[in-house]
Amino acid sequence: HKLQQQGSLQQSELDPRIVIHYGIPSSSSLLAFDPIQRLLAIGTLDGRLKVIGGDNIEGLLISSKQLPYKYLEFLQNQGFLVGVLNDNDIQVWNLENRSLICSLQWESNITAFSVISGSRFIYVGDELGLFSVIKFDAEEGQLLKSSNHLSAKFLREAAGFPESSDQPIVGILTQPYSAGNRQDISHPLSFFKLLIAFQDGLLILWDVSQAKIVFLGGGKDLQLKDGDGNSTETDTNLSADILEQNMGDKEISALCWASSDGSILAVGYLDGDILFWNLSSAAPSKGQQTTSSKNVVRLQLSNAERRIPVIVLQWSNSQKSHNDFTGQLFVYGGDEIGSEEVLTVLTLEWSSGMESLRCIGRADLTLNGTFADLILLPSLGARDLNSKDELFVLTNPGQIHYYDNDSLSVLTSQQNRTASVSAQEFPVLIPMANPSLTVAKLIKLPSQSNSSKTLAEVASVLKTSSAPGSASSSNWPLTGGVPSHLSTVKGAGIERVYFVGYSNGSVLMCDATHPILSYICYIEGEVIGVKVAGSNAPVTKLDFCSVSLLLAVGNECGLVRVYELKDCSDEKKTKLVTETKNEVHDSPQAKGPHCSAVFSLVGFPVQALSFASSGTKLAIGYLSGRVAVCDMKSLSVLFLIDGVPSSSSPITSMVWKQQACFESAVNSPKKPETPSGKSLEEILFILSRNGKINVVDGETGKMISSRPFHMKESTAISIISTSEASNEKQQEEPLNSTSGAHPEEPVQESSTTKINSSEAELSSSETSHSGEILLYPLVLLCCENSLHLLSAKRLIQGNKKPIRNVEHLKPCYWTTILKKDDKFCGILSLLQTGTFEIRSLPDLELVTESSLLSILRWNYKVNMDKTMCSDDNGQIVLANGSELAFISLLASEKEFRSLERLPCLHDIVLAAAADAAFTFSSNQKKKQTSVPGILGGIVKGLKAGKISHANSTKISTSNFGHLEDIFFKPSLPESLPTVTVVADEKEVELDIDDIQIDEPKTIASTSSPDVKNKQKDKLQNDRDKLFHGGTNDDVKPRVRTPEEIMAAYRKTGDAASVAAQTRNKLLERQEKLERISQRTADLQNGAENFASLADELVKTMERRKWWQI
Repeated sequence: HKLQQQGSLQQSELDPRIVIHYGIPSSSSLLAFDPIQRLLAIGTLDGRLKVIGGDNIEGLLISSKQLPYKYLEFLQNQGFLVGVLNDNDIQVWNLENRSLICSLQWESNITAFSVISGSRFIYVGDELGLFSVIKFDAEEGQLLKSSNHLSAKFLREAAGFPESSDQPIVGILTQPYSAGNRQDISHPLSFFKLLIAFQDGLLILWDVSQAKIVFLGGGKDLQLKDGDGNSTETDTNLSADILEQNMGDKEISALCWASSDGSILAVGYLDGDILFWNLSSAAPSKGQQTTSSKNVVRLQLSNAERRIPVIVLQWSNSQKSHNDFTGQLFVYGGDEIGSEEVLTVLTLEWSSGMESLRCIGRADLTLNGTFADLILLPSLGARDLNSKDELFVLTNPGQIHYYDNDSLSVLTSQQNRTASVSAQEFPVLIPMANPSLTVAKLIKLPSQSNSSKTLAEVASVLKTSSAPGSASSSNWPLTGGVPSHLSTVKGAGIERVYFVGYSNGSVLMCDATHPILSYICYIEGEVIGVKVAGSNAPVTKLDFCSVSLLLAVGNECGLVRVYELKDCSDEKKTKLVTETKNEVHDSPQAKGPHCSAVFSLVGFPVQALSFASSGTKLAIGYLSGRVAVCDMKSLSVLFLIDGVPSSSSPITSMVWKQQACFESAVNSPKKPETPSGKSLEEILFILSRNGKINVVDGETGKMISSRPFHMKESTAISIISTSEASNEKQQEEPLNSTSGAHPEEPVQESSTTKINSSEAELSSSETSHSGEILLYPLVLLCCENSLHLLSAKRLIQGNKKPIRNVEHLKPCYWTTILKKDDKFCGILSLLQTGTFEIRSLPDLELVTESSLLSILRWNYKVNMDKTMCSDDNGQIVLANGSELAFISLLASEKEFRSLERLPCLHDIVLAAAADAAFTFSSNQKKKQTSVPGILGGIVKGLKAGKISHANSTKISTSNFGHLEDIFFKPSLPESLPTVTVVADEKEVELDIDDIQIDEPKTIASTSSPDVKNKQKDKLQNDRDKLFHGGTNDDVKPRVRTPEEIMAAYRKTGDAASVAAQTRNKLLERQEKLERISQRTADLQNGAENFASLADELVKTMERRKWWQI
């Protein structure tokens, strides 16, 4: 029990880490969505990534670089998140283990970034005009950069615009599959055309597989046609000359597809204009571009001279229309500078062609906060995962607003342009505002106690109503993630409870046993059946007794409400206790715990609450300096005294201690003997803000200490007892070691040594008596400028001299104790600068320093300490704005750090089910399109003599194998083929005899040597057949006689027989066509049936978790 010179906490034992994070970071700036996993990712300006799923599943990923993310996308349904920082570091995060798996530092500034949906291929454009491709290799855990790329000089020269070849690429869009209403990865050709946009307005649609430009737009020589519609306020008075002059100065700021098949492109510009480009029209010859007003239409949101740049464009096809000529365009920007910040929704229609484009509706969505980002997503259970039915809007600081399909339909159907539609706020388990959070407390229940199981039973009864701010799981679009199996075990006890008090007097109680917090109950501020002033005043203090399961709630008006969590009796009574009277009121049965008593003793805010260890007494400290102790059995007041004699300083902290630890000190000659036959069960240490400590009898309120201890010129924060872990052992041992001490000897008054934050010394006088002193508990006095380690015995005897002193370099606002293996080992102090100091006990040596900024990316704010709390076991809870974070300090802690206890952010069961369903559906679609042969790439390639391109792009071992062949295979030529701008491509005519009804044979990629040899052999066989009898050694044609030719080709028989043969051949063709039609119909029916079944399976799997499978 003697004081050790070295502390019991080492730096290697500390590893501060965020283990739980709830809420939206205030620095949020980007959104990304996985439509299969139903996960939302949020990028921030300080290097953090927030991932949100369903059922309170949230995760926080923190980059080592405190830089903004400028691009963020999911590798859909694969469990990876890709982000690009401002320093052009491309990062890939593994959602399953919440770690950074790899990164790639780009050499130039990235100005365009796009992930191919459903793949691991990434398109990158930079400020030098270079287009590159990256592949993520999950097995090797690295990003692979293709050696094949497209430069701006190459593309612009091929397009006929060699000037300004250093223009940055500002947008890359993969053109959707033109044969359907979604981008279907079962058709590799759908990913082989991409739109590359340069900053100066040049638009190039590039065919990757054939290495050629198929559309060219932008540039200076362009005639524009204004869209027709009053809602757009288009300027129809500008002459063509002015339009052409302005076109040369137009810089692209945003773009998106405005049709499901990629035929219409919407482009926003820095001057506020929006242009619609018709990409389905044939491109002219090299060096020219589309100049017809039928192919380019301009829309303006305002006719003001100075307008906001178009920052965001997003397109949603109209769900009410069955064609592709109507939809909604979501626009941020384009309005007059200085106008109200809104999100504009335009309803557009061009059923008669692009030249007839008109705006048939406009609605301005008023934003709550400044705009940050938006994302459109498919509704929950939608058959088409690429549909855009619903909307997420991100505003600053850290606010998410959700508009479902019904809300958007109401918005666009209203006649009023500024009609408001209520958005659904982000559902939070623990509200941080409206009402605001005022105080919090984290309690860890004693191990191997009945309280844990009892509280779990009580919680199962109390979980009958919803928490404030929570949304119904049926209408919230995020359902992703899988909770830990440990958090779903039925009958498990509650080991940790988190209490939150609010400005309206209410209290929220949550189960914090697992990394996913769960709601237990919500307690209103007003007590039903008891009318007393101040019931709804802000909560200032909370305390909970794990033995008696009593909760005490104190507020600014001096009221203290006591709730019995395990009271299940039908007869409910509430006792109102004032300084002059006691009243008993009938309390109607209500949801939540029963309020057994309301204490209204002093009309000053409650500053401290403390239950005795047995739960039989409750101490209340007030701002006026008064202290009341109440009996929890009789619900009466034992005494009401001045906390410190002759002082009105506010009470800041109180600590109960058992009398058995202080018998020799209390019964010393300096202190009168206690009355015979009556032993003091507990004594109370009272700390006031002016640094005075008074010790009183917990039964009578009489002073035990000879005189109050006073730490002059100090502002006290708290008093902490550091001895509970060793109390039992001390009580078992006789206090024989005190016989050598002389408590009657006067204590030498010597000044203690004040030291800086990195040094600590043991008082020489205390060292000589350490064998005596340290048999008793130690008390730690925490002040704004210093820490003081005191002997509890000496404190009772009136000794002013601390064992150790430490001075803070900066003011300290909050402190908490640290336990390791149920033993006190250290203390954490939060300084005004946001720095954490962790010191060991009992030597108070500085072990390590950290900060809110380095751990959480937060800055310290005023009154942040009011909502901070700890369970004394290395778990700290902090709140800031809309964020709530749990920090684990000790590296040995496994309750929250272990991956098996954390919820998984990637549902592997759902991913496997979705992949299986989609693969089967894709195979059916392949059979449906390839069997007739008319739309298949194989037959078309054979007839056109383009085997190397058409065949290789259609048949592949994987959906994206051809991108691998084009960009990552070394067999490609060093330079890309000569680029030519193509006009209308003549459709290849097919002969009915070329169509094969049998299933197509799989042809391997032509890039391999084996395939090339087979093609060569086939060509040789064709030559042999052509020359009738030619061999490998004799391939030259020989002269044949007319008789030989007639014998080989002349039809025998008369004209009637020849006609009969022709008729038979026509009948065979008719039968073949009928069989083709029948098989096509069968395959269509089968594909539609399975597609419906697969959609239902995906919908079901989205709602089910792995333990329900």
